[in-house]
Amino acid sequence: MVGVVLVSHSKPLADALADYTKMMAPNARVAAAGGLEDGSFGTSSDKIEDAIRKVASPDGVVVLMDMGSAVMTTKMVVSDLEDEDFEAPVKLADCPFVEGAVEATVQAQAGSSLDSIVGDLSNIATTHKL
Repeated sequence: MVGVVLVSHSKPLADALADYTKMMAPNARVAAAGGLEDGSFGTSSDKIEDAIRKVASPDGVVVLMDMGSAVMTTKMVVSDLEDEDFEAPVKLADCPFVEGAVEATVQAQAGSSLDSIVGDLSNIATTHKL
């Protein structure tokens, strides 16, 4: 099963979103990487790497980020993992954070492939609410 990592500047936000996804996909492998080690706002490369490692499987990991430095920090972590020949493929998703998290976890639990999930998440970015 594809793992899902949620990266946010806010620990409460990342944790709440992970909890929210469990309502729709209780068996999905989800890890939150929010805030800095001291609980303050920011993004932590160590937390992101730990979350990726926690949910990694041969099926891969999709990472969703809230904005700004979360994207930059995640890209650096994934690049470092690729350099060490990390055993699972890791892909970043370009999509709205909340909607993407729900879609990714539901699809992961249903057994969708990493490429399929990432492809579908890119389409969510253009979905209008009105």
